[in-house]
Amino acid sequence: MGFEHKSVLLEETINGLNIRPDGTYVDGTLGGGGHAYEIARRLSDKGSIIGIDQDAAAIEAAGIRLKDFGEKVTIVRSNYCEMKSRLHELGIDKVDGIILDLGVSSYQLDTAERGFSYREDAPLDMRMDTRQTMTARDIVNDYSEMELYRVIRDYGEDKFAKNIAKHIVAARGRAVIETTGQLTQIIRESIPMKYQKMSGHPAKRTFQAIRIELNRELDVLRDSLDDMIDLLKPGGRLCIITFHSLEDRIVKSAFRKNENPCTCPSDFPVCVCGKVSKGKVITKKPILPSKEEQEYNSRSKSAKLRIFERA
Repeated sequence: MGFEHKSVLLEETINGLNIRPDGTYVDGTLGGGGHAYEIARRLSDKGSIIGIDQDAAAIEAAGIRLKDFGEKVTIVRSNYCEMKSRLHELGIDKVDGIILDLGVSSYQLDTAERGFSYREDAPLDMRMDTRQTMTARDIVNDYSEMELYRVIRDYGEDKFAKNIAKHIVAARGRAVIETTGQLTQIIRESIPMKYQKMSGHPAKRTFQAIRIELNRELDVLRDSLDDMIDLLKPGGRLCIITFHSLEDRIVKSAFRKNENPCTCPSDFPVCVCGKVSKGKVITKKPILPSKEEQEYNSRSKSAKLRIFERA
């Protein structure tokens, strides 16, 4: 199937970038190129955009979608955590704006063989970058019961995490868990039926948790935010769309720290730590998708956009 992906909070993100026609921009999660397309068409001949993605299917699809912009667009297969070094290789030290649209794409969910979806039976995979050797199968079959519990509790925020981990370990003791269908059935058997009827698909939180653990999504985000802010020119903006409460918390905390890095005790009359603000948070509260967008794009329901501007 073709790489189809509905860009979330598209208009709000483009407006938030405050695009300069001659500027240099980075889409760190290129996907199908939806956000990048809207940025590119607002740029002059002197402007440019660099699209980064670790998914080969995304790279191919975005290349096709953005081909009419010619040399204005550069596409790099990499993880956005390597943004600083990839830009350095291109001779770029500072940029006018960066966008991240986190989480799993519509294409990845809808392509059964990628193993992201609990609605289709397929091999347990869930790799964002298929060059990676470790898969979801390895986590499900090799992690200890305590490790599985930690992952499902912390990243899935599932109150039945302990029982799910226990059932997974018991099931794999009988036979290796190979597919998403097998895992989904195990999860169903771990959660009381009355809760399954009340809170959506029972496997949603566990699948999310395993995907985040496998792809180190929260670690990558946490370790990259300061570098991305440092890459911005004065007045440049960083726009991040999150879909998970832990992602949003990391972004909110990093933005706040970069706006007010002072570590002096509150009773000090003047700052003596010497830490200087790198800019300001534009979104004191996150921007949420409209009701209309939530109706036609179910993926947008948990989306939050936060924006930081460099001093």
